[in-house]
Amino acid sequence: MDLGLSGMKALITGGTKGIGRAVAEHFAAEGADVAICARDAAGVTQAVATLASRGVRATGRALDVSDGPALTGWVTDAANELGGLDIVVSNVSALAIGQDETSWQAEFATDMMGTVRTVNAAMPFLEQSKAASIVVIASVSGREVDFAAGPYGVFKAALIHYAKGLSYQLAGRNIRVNALSPGNTYFPGGVWEKIEHGNPELFKQAMALNPTGRMGRPEEMARAVVFLASPAASFVTGTNLVVDGALTRGVQF
Repeated sequence: MDLGLSGMKALITGGTKGIGRAVAEHFAAEGADVAICARDAAGVTQAVATLASRGVRATGRALDVSDGPALTGWVTDAANELGGLDIVVSNVSALAIGQDETSWQAEFATDMMGTVRTVNAAMPFLEQSKAASIVVIASVSGREVDFAAGPYGVFKAALIHYAKGLSYQLAGRNIRVNALSPGNTYFPGGVWEKIEHGNPELFKQAMALNPTGRMGRPEEMARAVVFLASPAASFVTGTNLVVDGALTRGVQF
């Protein structure tokens, strides 16, 4: 299937590892120009070089998405550098599961406001696109209660609501908006590898909940994101696509 992404311009928050990196690489493989950010400057430089080696334009900047002015400035600069924006993927999470006030503030600033500010900064460029699309990375923790109940789950649920509301508000402007809720996703350096070594009992419990006998891989999430964002999904908007290997048991009506 031709996803129709060649020559399009995609911006992804977080793009040096995990799901964000896989999303950026899949967009580049489809011929889309890409812009990424992350806090690690060396990681951004390396990722941009790898993405550019695929023959597309690639740009990146080191920043913390909870820093509103830095985030907004980067979105604008990246759009100008690429010559516009067609796709925005808000991916970064604080991954805060503590019940303390600091965790709540981190989730709000990073997950919620990081997404809102990214979308708001990108909107003038998306409005000029002929096939504009926004994908918000949520989580299965936003659909049901699990060990991440608290700030992480609450704000992931809020992001699903936010995406649904935006899909209705922006439909008349030909801008599609969807959420994607990954299940447990394992990759080197990721949260589940850290849990595997730091909290093996929790890791064992999480693995037991996966009826497929394994966790997801970043590329499996990325394929779903890239399809949702592409012109091939031109009539898909307002949905929350769960990619979890049947981990969750709730029926999504």
